[in-house]
Amino acid sequence: MTRELTPAVPPHLDSFPDHFRVLVVGASGGIGAAMVETLHQLRPDAQIEGLHRQSEPKVDFADENSIARAAQVLKQDAPFHLIINAAGVLHTSDFMPEKKLDDLHYAQLRATFEANTFGPALLLRYLTPLLDRQRGVMVMLSAKVGSIEDNRLGGWYSYRASKAALNMLIKTAAIELKRTQPNTVLLALHPGTVSSSLSKPFRGATTGRSAMDAARDMLQVINTKTPEHSGMFYTYGDEKLPW
Repeated sequence: MTRELTPAVPPHLDSFPDHFRVLVVGASGGIGAAMVETLHQLRPDAQIEGLHRQSEPKVDFADENSIARAAQVLKQDAPFHLIINAAGVLHTSDFMPEKKLDDLHYAQLRATFEANTFGPALLLRYLTPLLDRQRGVMVMLSAKVGSIEDNRLGGWYSYRASKAALNMLIKTAAIELKRTQPNTVLLALHPGTVSSSLSKPFRGATTGRSAMDAARDMLQVINTKTPEHSGMFYTYGDEKLPW
């Protein structure tokens, strides 16, 4: 009788090595928590760390020092093969996306850019050095509405602009990393409409899919990406989006 050998690496996320190390920023949010849970399900051998504003170490986008300190602590667990930033904001109890120019206010612009652009920019600075030099992938959750070319409806000024700026940061960083860390893959990824607190006021609960489905879809896309894809913008369905 021929004995069937069990593969060392499960069929899911098989582009990553055995016992690969993962870091999820924004792990307390809907998509971030789903990413952590789905990673545990797909790759039980993975070593997964989740960070957020109440974690230890904490990551608070309003405090640059918290990001620097977290990176210093994480050095002992580096290198990481996969880093995902799932943190971001569309609305809060204080504001909703602007529908017209008359709705623009400095406080909303500042809060939106802090969460969607400034914080992720500092993650690029402090965390990319912690990526594995052979197979290192860093993913920033962006949004299709951040595509300038795809903007046909207008509105949502702060959110659109903050994600467009994030996309530029990702593209620019990818160019630099091709020189200094040539095996690194840096991606902007659109999760689609997900049933979460972020999408709830916009019929997300009825039109969106579950965060677990979104996480699984995005991880499938991430698994296929190599350095030649670095600096690109994809949907959860692996469609390449225009900047």
